[in-house]
Amino acid sequence: MAAFEAITGSRPWPARYTFSPAVRVGNLLVISGTTATDDSGEVVAPGDIVEQTRVILSKFQRLLEAAGGGMEHIVETTEYITTTEHYRRTAEVRREFFSAPYPAATGVIVAGLLREGAVIEISAVAVLPS
Repeated sequence: MAAFEAITGSRPWPARYTFSPAVRVGNLLVISGTTATDDSGEVVAPGDIVEQTRVILSKFQRLLEAAGGGMEHIVETTEYITTTEHYRRTAEVRREFFSAPYPAATGVIVAGLLREGAVIEISAVAVLPS
């Protein structure tokens, strides 16, 4: 028996992937690094950090709902970005999904991401209701 439960959301998770979108251990939910892709795996809004942030946080919302939580349960995010151009505008998007008190956050500039056209990847940790 696994020490955690995989949370995949509402659609089937491809068997070829060797990771889960999120894992739940007790009331802790760890959300994998996520890029802005559509259902076919194509990057949405290539190069647009603002729209990609919105897509990623929408994905988080669906995963949290599948696990019995909501965006208010996220306690930490880590953002990996390839460009600082328009990065400050991602704060506007965060305000669409989060309210005070805001989760802890870390931003890291990286040389690149696995998916071409992706300029931001976000991971998160949530504490779900008991």
